[in-house]
Amino acid sequence: MNRSLFRILVGLSIPTMTEEILRTLLQYVDTAMVGQLGEQATAAVSVTTTVTWLVNSIPAAVGTAILVLISQAAGMGDRDRAAKLSQQALFLAVAFGVLCGGLSMALSPFIPIWMGAEEGIQVQASRYFFIVSLPMVFRAANSILGAAIRATQNTKTPMLISLGANLLNMALNYLLIYSCGLGVTGAAAASAISYTFSGTLMFLAYRRTPLLRWGWREFSVDRALLRRCAEVGTPVLGIGVTSCLGYVVFAGMVSDSMGTTVFAAHSIAVTAETIFYIPGYGLRTATSALVGAALGEGDYHKLKSVSKLSVCLTIGMMCLSGGILYLVARPLMALFSPVEAVVELGAEMLRLVSFSEPFFGLMVVLEGILYGMGRTRGAFLIETGSMWGVRILFTFLCVRVWGLGLRAVWYCMIADNVCKAALFAGVFGAVYRNPARLGREMGR
Repeated sequence: MNRSLFRILVGLSIPTMTEEILRTLLQYVDTAMVGQLGEQATAAVSVTTTVTWLVNSIPAAVGTAILVLISQAAGMGDRDRAAKLSQQALFLAVAFGVLCGGLSMALSPFIPIWMGAEEGIQVQASRYFFIVSLPMVFRAANSILGAAIRATQNTKTPMLISLGANLLNMALNYLLIYSCGLGVTGAAAASAISYTFSGTLMFLAYRRTPLLRWGWREFSVDRALLRRCAEVGTPVLGIGVTSCLGYVVFAGMVSDSMGTTVFAAHSIAVTAETIFYIPGYGLRTATSALVGAALGEGDYHKLKSVSKLSVCLTIGMMCLSGGILYLVARPLMALFSPVEAVVELGAEMLRLVSFSEPFFGLMVVLEGILYGMGRTRGAFLIETGSMWGVRILFTFLCVRVWGLGLRAVWYCMIADNVCKAALFAGVFGAVYRNPARLGREMGR
């Protein structure tokens, strides 16, 4: 084992894992704090969640492209190209922030209606979505400029900014929701202020990063680099959109066919499981940056070493994560629901899915390797094909045709993850075993 490479990978991964943990815990805390206001308040906040995911997927896709291209430029030692890409990152953050924010605010009166919200919560839900959409430029900056910083193999700074924003959000939630009595509007205002805070700090950190620096007189929009960003980022956006729509359809089939108790167990178990994905996603970001740098350096052996080490480390961590999930399944469900039937059924599903965590980790890290190589088009085909051809299709058959229960639905989820892991392994293996093909990637 290359110990120095191991230390670098772990050093880059720990902050990204911490950041993901903080984000997940914040979601838990937000849900609990708003939930104290009653079912209508919870519904007003959660009814637009899917649309929020869709909106967030746009700057996230741009951020992936920026991370890949800047890490490759850093590997090549091409500071001019890195600075040019840095300029495009700022342009894209402002452009998509204005575009997505403007559309979100303009459509905010209609989105709760389109999402099927009850009439009594439509005004609250619309106001909530409008307020959190106001600082969209800062949200985009946080995502895109944060990716640019991570591409320079600095994951600690974005983590610290995220920590500060999360602490601010929790404090403001308590102050505005309860002390000031603003309820759902207070929750929205707290989120908007924390988004503005994190976006501002991310911009300042981005301007202080040596590899990303440039003078304001040098700023220009480079169409060739923007086209390259589009080539890498568009498939990632496609993954976000098709996956998000897939989750909506998937959840809808469960809720329409299995009753309130079963759907509650299903949705809570899905939420509870998310924190156990974190090792995989934390390693994916670090892996993409290191693979991109190795590709830029033209170092075939380093790329292979990073890939092999990342896969082994991720699978090991996800085996541990799966074992912990199996052991704590019931007490974890009990944190979210006092209903015994919901807890028992949800715990059974968590124990079931715990055995597939290594496959999920393999899927995530291989996707990160392919992202680092700029091969996002193949990732889109695999993600979309498996989501709709395995998870959605077989869930439809199990629920609507064969009349099977929740266990069958979760088997479909597991089959989707295993299928993706196998397909990603096949695509990566074809490149990994073929030095000539990888050489063409490096010479691109």
